[in-house]
Amino acid sequence: MGDHKERQPVRVGAAVRRRRRALELTLAVVSERSGLSVPFLSQVENDRARPSRTSLEKLADALRTTAVELLAAADPACSVDVVRAEHIEDGDFEPRTRPLVRGHHQLHASEFTGDHDAGREFRHRNDELMYVADGAVEIEAEGRAYRLGRGDTLYLTGGVRHRWRATVPDTRVVVVAVAEHIEAVKDRSR
Repeated sequence: MGDHKERQPVRVGAAVRRRRRALELTLAVVSERSGLSVPFLSQVENDRARPSRTSLEKLADALRTTAVELLAAADPACSVDVVRAEHIEDGDFEPRTRPLVRGHHQLHASEFTGDHDAGREFRHRNDELMYVADGAVEIEAEGRAYRLGRGDTLYLTGGVRHRWRATVPDTRVVVVAVAEHIEAVKDRSR
């Protein structure tokens, strides 16, 4: 059974488009800077063409970044990745955080077990969902306190300041969020 991530070609188009839009450039400007045609750049952004290494480097230069950075921000063409549960000894109640998704993706997910730094305030650019798998938590968001028990969820839109703490030992909270590099919503908070 394959628990590992299969090596797949990457889709660099979305990363190129995100970078170009972040710089507020048109395809025509990128074409002029890179020496690559507008139709080719459009095909790259729509994942209908894969740039050669040389073309990717020209494109990266035009976007004031590197080919390595564009590839790092690229989406896998298709992927399946299993993250197995950690074996925890009975009686081990040490706080821990475990990523549930590996790599650079549009969603981030983590599992928090045990106590948590209740004084730490969070404010994420994009939306997130908190799900209490076991135990109970108290969450302070936008000046209000919310008590959540096993099976409860709390949805926070991007920009909401919040902090939380476990109120029961061995609490497990799963947090799923839209990745920070994705512009899912216009930046409401800044």
